[in-house]
Amino acid sequence: MEARSLGDMLRRSAQTWPERTAMLCPKGAEFEPLTYAQFYDTVHRYASALTQKGLRKGDPVAILSESGPEWAFLDWAGQTLGLAVVPIFPTLPPDQVLYILENSHAKVVFCGGDELLQKTEGTPAERVLISEFTTQAQAAPLLDRAAWEAGIDAVAPDDLATIIYTSGTTGNPKGAMLPHRAFCFLADSALASIPIGPGDVFLSFLPMSHVYERFAGQALVVNTGATVAYARSLMTLAGDMLKVRPTVMLCVPRFLEATKDKIEDGVRKAPPLRQKLFRLALAQGVRKSRGQFAPLYGLTDRLVGAKIRERLGGRMRMLVSGGAALPPTVADFYQAFGLTVLQGYGLTETTAATCVNHPDRNKPSTVGEPIPGIEVRLAEDGEILVRGPSRMLGYFEMPEATAEAIDADGWFHTGDIGEFEGKHLKITDRKKDILVLGNGKNVAPQPIENKLKESPYIQEAVLIGDGLDWVCALIVPQFAALPGGAELPPETLVESAETKALLKKEISRVNQSLAGFEKIKKHALLPQNFSVETGELTPTLKVKRRVVKEKYAAQIAEMTGKTD
Repeated sequence: MEARSLGDMLRRSAQTWPERTAMLCPKGAEFEPLTYAQFYDTVHRYASALTQKGLRKGDPVAILSESGPEWAFLDWAGQTLGLAVVPIFPTLPPDQVLYILENSHAKVVFCGGDELLQKTEGTPAERVLISEFTTQAQAAPLLDRAAWEAGIDAVAPDDLATIIYTSGTTGNPKGAMLPHRAFCFLADSALASIPIGPGDVFLSFLPMSHVYERFAGQALVVNTGATVAYARSLMTLAGDMLKVRPTVMLCVPRFLEATKDKIEDGVRKAPPLRQKLFRLALAQGVRKSRGQFAPLYGLTDRLVGAKIRERLGGRMRMLVSGGAALPPTVADFYQAFGLTVLQGYGLTETTAATCVNHPDRNKPSTVGEPIPGIEVRLAEDGEILVRGPSRMLGYFEMPEATAEAIDADGWFHTGDIGEFEGKHLKITDRKKDILVLGNGKNVAPQPIENKLKESPYIQEAVLIGDGLDWVCALIVPQFAALPGGAELPPETLVESAETKALLKKEISRVNQSLAGFEKIKKHALLPQNFSVETGELTPTLKVKRRVVKEKYAAQIAEMTGKTD
């Protein structure tokens, strides 16, 4: 039976699996286990400390912190009290942090350190360091257990669990209001699509501020009695995988691409015989994953594939990828070495999970089948519409934006364009990203950008074409893969005749697969990577096209001949 609320979900799991390991918490270089009974007791202690601050059911509280066990304790404690938890990405600049705190009417903001605390200067909300609050929680008088659990029972399925602000590629972020029922429904229903159980170990490294990690890396784990280990940092992730030996990891395409690039970079530096063996193993693995004849697969998998799987801990059952399109070559790479990559799809407004591939019916070129209980259909223009228990209640204090996003029949308009391949959904583009050329032709940029990014020499690509007679591209090279990439700075590399010839050849290769009006006629090489800190990426690593166009206006003007 589905839990009534997130607090009820945690309580059930603590009662069902009291001695099972719920968490593996970083302690120095090791990981300390915490059972479900201990987890529940810790959340009780945090909830007691929250009530000491005068917080009551319905109050909004914000968390501005890097991920970790304390983030989870605060979140779950808030859920047991019926608070509306407002996560804030720690990478956001101070003005956006203050906007979210003001817009959500947060009464308290919990900060992960002094640097993050400084970002909140000027807010009327009480500002608290999580480290200090954790100490206070150890000494706070405990809420009467029966009274606390009666409070859990008082939280209804449609009560607000969280307000998650969309990172937004334009304008101020909007606060998506997600009720308890959205998480509880999905945590049960998603098991038909993602077969996990009490024996699984997740390694958490994505930001808990994001709905994807919050649902699939926290609620889904707790609901099934699985274990979540918290990576110490991105820098230690490779070592953490070897220590934790996870069976499931949630990830984004950039992580998979970076890991693939690191492996391939190591191969390029290996002796010629090892390079040849790797290429043979990859080719045999791809054939095997496609059901084709691969007579040497058994041998090459033992010699190469087993070693690559061991780098990820040796027990990985599935890598679940979301947040952006997964390039086919990346999926092929992992499948070739016996690592299952499941691509999924969802938005903040749909509590992350709308569709996902099942391991037995995996089509990496799609985002999978709709999760049972969620309705997905296409509008006349191809826009993906979603309806069901996991849909948001609306945008916080934004009735006009809510009415624009959710129609009278309850369908949420995603803004994504898609098509069905049987029961599998395929994302083809963003509705507002469609380029309308001067001749009236429409160009969907994302498929072309994804083809470009399949090149080992291209990290990022942004197409330009609105109102123009031709399509142009801004290209961020994969600097480390370029000739001289290990020694020369990016500014020198993009001016190199060898680099220019190499990238021109890659673009020409992609052009051969495009219609005449889609072909990239001009391009510019950019000398620096896109990042959240420099403004080109959202905290969820989506490209802010408007920012890119503004920042590189001079390069665009040179390609297009337009200076406006």
